[in-house]
Amino acid sequence: MSNESGPPESLIVLQRTLNAAAEEARSHGSSREEWRPWVEAAAAAENAFAEHAAAVGIGVDELRSAVEKAARTT
Repeated sequence: MSNESGPPESLIVLQRTLNAAAEEARSHGSSREEWRPWVEAAAAAENAFAEHAAAVGIGVDELRSAVEKAARTT
C-alpha cells in the first residue's frame, strides 16, 4: 500500500467488526437472518473502503488487502 503508515484505524475496526459478524453467523447457522449483521457490516466496509481508496488514490483491492492484514496482526 502506498501509505507508509498503513490503513486508518477506523477501517481496521470496521474489518474486525466484519470478521466478528462472520464468525458469529458461522457459529449459529446459515439462515438469512443469522447472516444479516455480516451482510450489513460487509456493505458498510465496502463503501468505506471505496471512499478511502478514492480519496487517497489507491485501488480498493490494495486497500482491502492491507486492512485485512492489519486486522489480523494488530
